[in-house]
Amino acid sequence: MTPFVTLLFLLSAMGGAWPAVSQTSDPTELGCYDWGGSSRDRVLDRVPVPVLVLEGEAGWLSCPPNVYNHSSAQNLLWYRVPEGQDQPEGQDLEQPVPYSSRISRDGERLVLSPALPEDSGLYICTLRNQSSSSKMSMRLKVRRRDQVSPLADCVPPVAAAPVQVTVPFQQGQTLECPDLQDAARMGDVPPRVSWYHTRPELSICKGEFLSHDVEQQGPHLRIWVMLVPYQGFYVCTVQFQRRNRALNFTRSINVTAIQNQYHNLSKDPVILRPHGDQVFSVRRDGDAQLVCQALFPVIQSDSSWDMWWTVDGKRPGDRFVQKNCTVVSYDYGDVERESVLLIRDVQPEDLRREINCSVRNGRGFQSRRLQLQEEVSLPSVQLGCGLGVTLVLMLLLFVVYHVFWLELLLLYRSWFGTDERHTDDKEYDVYISYARNSEEEQFVLSTLRSVLENELGYSVCIFDRDSLPGGTITDETLSFVARSRRLLVVVSPDYASQGSQALLELKAGIDGMALGGHLRVILVQYKPVQRQGWVRELRSARVALALVQWKGNKSRELSSHFWKKLRVELPVRRVNGAVQETALMRLMSQNSTNSQTGLISSMVKDPEKAFNSAA
Repeated sequence: MTPFVTLLFLLSAMGGAWPAVSQTSDPTELGCYDWGGSSRDRVLDRVPVPVLVLEGEAGWLSCPPNVYNHSSAQNLLWYRVPEGQDQPEGQDLEQPVPYSSRISRDGERLVLSPALPEDSGLYICTLRNQSSSSKMSMRLKVRRRDQVSPLADCVPPVAAAPVQVTVPFQQGQTLECPDLQDAARMGDVPPRVSWYHTRPELSICKGEFLSHDVEQQGPHLRIWVMLVPYQGFYVCTVQFQRRNRALNFTRSINVTAIQNQYHNLSKDPVILRPHGDQVFSVRRDGDAQLVCQALFPVIQSDSSWDMWWTVDGKRPGDRFVQKNCTVVSYDYGDVERESVLLIRDVQPEDLRREINCSVRNGRGFQSRRLQLQEEVSLPSVQLGCGLGVTLVLMLLLFVVYHVFWLELLLLYRSWFGTDERHTDDKEYDVYISYARNSEEEQFVLSTLRSVLENELGYSVCIFDRDSLPGGTITDETLSFVARSRRLLVVVSPDYASQGSQALLELKAGIDGMALGGHLRVILVQYKPVQRQGWVRELRSARVALALVQWKGNKSRELSSHFWKKLRVELPVRRVNGAVQETALMRLMSQNSTNSQTGLISSMVKDPEKAFNSAA
């Protein structure tokens, strides 16, 4: 049987697993069947993965068995297209590989001992006979040492991709350096192997193994008991001789620990999300994303898994798009994966569809249906208008309160305040303490007393007016203060320099406020006083006392800030303030001064009776 017939027989026996062959465009040449980069790469329609070799190390290319066989070894030829040269369609730029002491052929292998950067390029192994030829191409990339970053400072650089190996916890594994068998076959003497271990993320690097759990046995490395510290990269350097030439190459193995076979009682896949009773809210005519998350326990014997969506028993299509699965977490082989189903332009009939997320591995299968409901949309315009009106009202109320807070407080007190005359046995509403001089005494008698008694209806006690002759000043002062509900102190620069009368009144009021709690002290600042001008008793109690400032002509009107703030601190009267002021204005408009004085005096004694007579 000719080699060409043998190839056709192998192709038919594999059931068409290999790609179709193609002939050259030149009809005068022999029919040449191009197998491409490799069978798997041709089937998957992807670019062949290059063979990586480090500069100065041994490297080789192997012609696959589907092209090479021992009966036709003498007809195997190697061609090369240097790197950087594009091969136009219909033209062949490959040239025969020139053999030398550095580049030689060993059976189906093309051996570079060692490899140099100029060896990079496309290599083609071709098998020819009298009627046909077969060929396969592969790409070689020789990387310079300055282009390769070592995994750690204590290990040599590695150009080839690491081999992935998983080892279960509490189990053993023997690590064999990749391509060691090829070196043993090509070498003149048995090769020597050096091992290194590194974990770059932890800055761990070991050149020799002193642990009883990991030791080198000949060219191999034996892990007796797999633990977390033994994960990482294992780098092996192989040294051998070929035709009296010392050669070496370096490979790496990435060892990952996985859960023991008996770590989890169940190895079936588990759907974590959605829950059994979870409902997804979707908006009509909008896009929706359904998320499915599942746990795939590690299975050493079978690592296959699958995760897919079905809509009414069929794979997604049309408006349903299944996105690629992503890894959410990795726990020593146990993998949580997530898949998303995108529904475009949700329609009412989609709420009645049967949408399922299914998972499967080598041990079991699970499926879960997702429930959909239409999202109730809030009226955005009405909601925005309501929120705007609410904010405007809140701002308006804030402004009104900031401007008219005294008026609002007085109105609240007039309706809901408690008249203290019904709760205590005090005789006077206000006791006025002031410095005895002409200016302040004039202010107290003509302004404070007049307005408090005649305008606002309070009973006022002034020592110089209400005390009886021949009495003791101290006893009578303490008696007057004790029988008053408020002590009104007129503060001025001369208040502390007028002997002991004013200070005695102040001290009696502060003591009564501190001990009994039925007396409150109010400070009326008649003139500005510096901080050092305040007497010691006032400085210690200033923080807890109310201060009302007299601002001259601005404070003379009854509607000024001074009188409103003072009325807040004075006792509450149950007569409506607005009606009372109206009655007073009607009284003041009368022509007879005597009758006015009589009415005002009667109002001081009995406000309700005076109010009724004025009305």
